[in-house]
Amino acid sequence: MGKHSRPGPPNQPSRAVAHIDADEPLDAYHKRRRPPMDIYRRHRTMHGGAGHLRPDDPRVLEEWDGFSYQVVGTADDLAAAQEWVSELPIGDDSLRDGA
Repeated sequence: MGKHSRPGPPNQPSRAVAHIDADEPLDAYHKRRRPPMDIYRRHRTMHGGAGHLRPDDPRVLEEWDGFSYQVVGTADDLAAAQEWVSELPIGDDSLRDGA
């Protein structure tokens, strides 16, 4: 057996091929429209750099629209940006569903 040919544990499915439900024809499409690491909202410092070192700097707020992150506003500081990231409306699952 070669060095790179080990398939992994025999009791686990392969991770190389994503599972697609046969009953849902658009499953592969919805999987591709999910944001990286399932982060639907994020914030960035206005002028770049290490934001954790400058918590009082303004932030750009970005939201996933199914294809890329779009700028939706600004926040005055790190605390306000973190609050916005965590306040996704409970009844609004359109962001999570990819619709």
